[in-house]
Amino acid sequence: MELIKLNAPDKERGSSLMSTLSVRASERIFADKELSIQDLSDLLWAANGLNRPDTGHRTAPSALNSQDVDIYVTLPHGTYLYNPVEMQLEPVTEGDLRIWVADQQEFMVSAPVFLIFVSDISRFPYGNDEVRIRMGAYDVGIVSQNVNLFCASVGFATVPRASMDIEKLRELLRLKPTQYPMMNNPVGYRP
Repeated sequence: MELIKLNAPDKERGSSLMSTLSVRASERIFADKELSIQDLSDLLWAANGLNRPDTGHRTAPSALNSQDVDIYVTLPHGTYLYNPVEMQLEPVTEGDLRIWVADQQEFMVSAPVFLIFVSDISRFPYGNDEVRIRMGAYDVGIVSQNVNLFCASVGFATVPRASMDIEKLRELLRLKPTQYPMMNNPVGYRP
């Protein structure tokens, strides 16, 4: 077998996806400014919103269409649960939980928004907990990648993270034993 030399990516192909992929990067510095409601709406829709309302399907696929991923939106004044069907944020708890999401990386608290991705493994129709947790991890990774690509396409700063104080967040968000916080993305405007 011979080595196969590949061409440079055609950034014009696939509308703007190729150009978005070429600028996607992990960024950890955020402007000191809240996201507008429109920008937050677009971000959440891109993450896991309804793109086919007639069937209930979302922008991110999920294993067995279980739609196991919930997005908790942490802002300086409180944390909300994203409801993609109603396109609204439902209050979960008051107060600033960003320090618990930032965990050991306290400098991350400067992000105006944290998206916490939680997989509720009880939504999978079968499989033992190990299989369900693995499927949930795949689904969460896809949602996080949607966030990364959206942010790259509009010029926002973000970075996918697994670090967070999971036990404290379980308590503060009043999660059920079947709900697993797996990843988070801080998001903000670039400085």
